[in-house]
Amino acid sequence: MTRVSMLFFCSTWLCVWLLSGCQPVPNKIVEITTDASYSASLSDDGQLALVSTANNGVQVWDLTGPSLSYQWLQGQQDNTSNVIDTAISANNVFAATISSSSLAIWRLDDGSSVGWWSLPSYAQSVAIANNGQTLVGLVDGSVMSLSPQKNRLIQFLGHQEKVNSVSISADGQIALTGGNDGNVILWNSQSGQPIKQFQLSSRITKVLINDSGSLSFAADITGNATVWQSASGERVSKLNIIRRQMNFSSARFVKNDTQLLTGTPSKEIFLWQIESGQSLGHWQVQLSKNTQNRGAVVYSAAMTAQGTIVSISSQGLIEYWQQ
Repeated sequence: MTRVSMLFFCSTWLCVWLLSGCQPVPNKIVEITTDASYSASLSDDGQLALVSTANNGVQVWDLTGPSLSYQWLQGQQDNTSNVIDTAISANNVFAATISSSSLAIWRLDDGSSVGWWSLPSYAQSVAIANNGQTLVGLVDGSVMSLSPQKNRLIQFLGHQEKVNSVSISADGQIALTGGNDGNVILWNSQSGQPIKQFQLSSRITKVLINDSGSLSFAADITGNATVWQSASGERVSKLNIIRRQMNFSSARFVKNDTQLLTGTPSKEIFLWQIESGQSLGHWQVQLSKNTQNRGAVVYSAAMTAQGTIVSISSQGLIEYWQQ
């Protein structure tokens, strides 16, 4: 190896070592399950966790303890779970869980079941509003919009391919959905009428609408991630992603909708400034001590009123981070 090559190699190794050594570590780690998990959601305030485990059903955790509040089963005779996605309403009143073929809605105040519904196609994703209005994205390109209070169900047919991600405003009126066709559609969840349509360059992995419905976010598999004004369709910003590719496994508006908190399937959490699209912080979730799996999906991340970032990953860990 030449002197120049050796210097380059040593410089590169030193940079990698310094970057890995400077990764922020969480202030606190709580292991809530050692079981394999398929999905998890945190409440907006970071005080509740909803976890789908492989062998112990769907668990609801009060993270102020922490303590296990409820354990739910969806269509199974034993404790095994086939729940693939979960959601908590912004007011912490309702939760939704989906298997590939069914939807269940639950109350978080007493753990009771609101109802169970069979689905016409394989489910992909779920979202639930403060009044229980629920969206389910399906592989056939449709989205089911269910109002348990009104006992009303409509089917939205605006997508041409599999619907990967759904989101709903807190009042249950406005839906945002994205699919393999690259289309992101804003529509009325009560009537099924489209409001706005945005197009990205490839398959959509994550969509998010804020509680008021005024901001819409979507990201595709190539790392295109954009925030729009919902009413006008005007682009607010594009996230400044310097990598060739970045996928998002979770997203949440925080700090009065001035910032965006995202998680990836590669152990990472990012905080973004919405106005500029610039990254404000980057964290990496930990691995549990006895795991043989070296990866971790960030299922959900939230920010407390005090500004602490809370995350839950496929490692079964709740982690708390300071900015």
